[in-house]
Amino acid sequence: MGNSMGNFIGKGLPSTQMLSFVFKSLYEQFAETEIKDFDDFRAAILDTLNVINSALPGKHYDAPARSEVEKCFEEWKNEREAAKKEVFIQFMKKIKLSKLDYTTILTGIVTPPAAMAAKKAGELLPHLSMIKNIPDVAFVPLVTMIALVISKLSRRLYRRSLQSEPSRSMSFNGDETKDLEPVPEKLLLK
Repeated sequence: MGNSMGNFIGKGLPSTQMLSFVFKSLYEQFAETEIKDFDDFRAAILDTLNVINSALPGKHYDAPARSEVEKCFEEWKNEREAAKKEVFIQFMKKIKLSKLDYTTILTGIVTPPAAMAAKKAGELLPHLSMIKNIPDVAFVPLVTMIALVISKLSRRLYRRSLQSEPSRSMSFNGDETKDLEPVPEKLLLK
């Protein structure tokens, strides 16, 4: 009995066969959706990522940037039907696994003891005497969750401020739009 079970342990599909099977089934689900324009294509990509993230416990993949999806869509749209699958598979292989940053980990570790210390200090103040009524079991996770959300939002705002593009004004003349670039001062002085 043990010998026969030993034949099955460690055996299975090789990794290349398994990957091709997974990508084939993902593409079949992707191809079932009706894609007319970029928005449909992006929704299908996000739906496929949602399937992957819900199927793999513990691992989550970040949604690609809109510019990457636009580039893939243009490439996908211009290919014939047989090559579209290869474009999709190459795009899905480029998607990155999401990672926790050190700020999130540090915030999650430091906040609970700080919340307990703040609660004990707050119980001594007459204006915050109502804090005694909140059980520690509810107070600490609540404060930790709020600290994590603030940490995440502040990092996003900081990253967005670093990557901001110069603003452009739009001029609407009839049915067409034109970008109005800021005029350098040298040209204004002439």
